[in-house]
Order: sequence, then structure tokens, then C-alpha cells
Amino acid sequence: MPAEISLVIPTLDAANELPECLEALMEGLATGLIRELIITDGGSQDATDKIADAAGAQFIQGPASRGGQLQRGCELAKGNWLLVLHADTQLEAGWSKVVSQHLRDGGGRPAYFKLRFRASGVMPGVVAGWANLRSRLFGLPYGDQALLIQRSDYDATGGYRDQALMEDVAMVRRLKGLQELPAHAQTSATRYQQQGWLRRGGRNLLLLLRYALGARTEALARSYGK
Repeated sequence: MPAEISLVIPTLDAANELPECLEALMEGLATGLIRELIITDGGSQDATDKIADAAGAQFIQGPASRGGQLQRGCELAKGNWLLVLHADTQLEAGWSKVVSQHLRDGGGRPAYFKLRFRASGVMPGVVAGWANLRSRLFGLPYGDQALLIQRSDYDATGGYRDQALMEDVAMVRRLKGLQELPAHAQTSATRYQQQGWLRRGGRNLLLLLRYALGARTEALARSYGK
């Protein structure tokens, strides 16, 4: 019986983060959980392609739009389940056991990981705590928490939309029965550390509000990158 999961990772100049992301996924290969790894790139100018090749990944390229990249990657996936993960996120040790149990006992529900930043101090815990609370109360996990979804459910939602930002929000808003997994996705804190935790957190909330009010995702992406 083929392994269940197709891993899909969008990248753009991700050579500094991708190796550790991939290393954390190796336990899924060892347990026979992962069927394939698809890295869907937006035109990297660094060594992302070489890292993908060394990992045995299927590497595809196209325009730099995370929604479009995920759309292209998921279209190629052959697994019964998709696990969509950002290149600057590392799943904590033991994640494959948690996911295996969900595939066995979770009733086919889509799922996401609890968020944790790879940083110490009070503010990383506060911001991650809010993100986890938002996910539970409103069913709005972001892409850096990873998304585990059955292929049939993915197809039923219409898949990822080709948009520059909030492709994760657009996806999870169309899903029902999202479940939080008892494991962490440990993501980069670089933007928060550079801009300040309160400032960055407030900006992200504002972007979400603007998106809910109908702002164009191209404009939101420009604001997100500043």
C-alpha cells in the first residue's frame, strides 16, 4: 500500500531555512508515512533547487505567488493526504506518530499543528498563544502552522487560490471540522525580531482585517513584506 502523504512546500530563496525543515521531516520517511516531497518554487536565485534535488524532491518552478505555487504543487500530488508546510517551519520530533494516529483515528478531518516560535522570551509565547487561541476559536490557523488535509477534501474546496497572500486563510475558511494536532510547528521568528513583536503582530491583525473587508491581496502582500 503506498504511503499516505504528499508533502508540499512553497519556496522562494529558502536555502537558509529549507535544510532544517527537511531534516525534521525525515522521521516521516523512516516510518513510511511520506509518499513524496514536492517543492514548488517561485524563482529562487539561491541554492534552493540544489537542496531540493539532494533531498529527492520533485522540484517545480513558476511565478512567485504562494497561492499559485501551492496550487501547482498540490495538482501534482498523488497521496491520499496533503501536508502543506512552509520552508521556515520545522515540525517537532514525534510529529509523524501524531499524524499517523490522526490518519487512523481522526475521522478524515483536516488538521493543523500548534504554533511555536523558534525564539525564547515572553513575547514569542504570547504571540504564539494568541495564534493558537485564534485557531481554536475561529478556525483560522495560518500556513506556518501547516495544514493536513485529505486530497478529496482539498479537491472539494476548489484548492488553493492563486493569490499573493492569505491563500491559507482562503483555504481554511472553506474547511469544516478543523482539528488541532497535539504537536508543534516551530516557525521562524525573524520578521518579529526585526520589526518588534507587538508591531508585527498588530500589522498581521490589520492585514487580516483588510482582507476580510475585501482588500486586494497584491496590496496586502506589499504591506506584509515591509
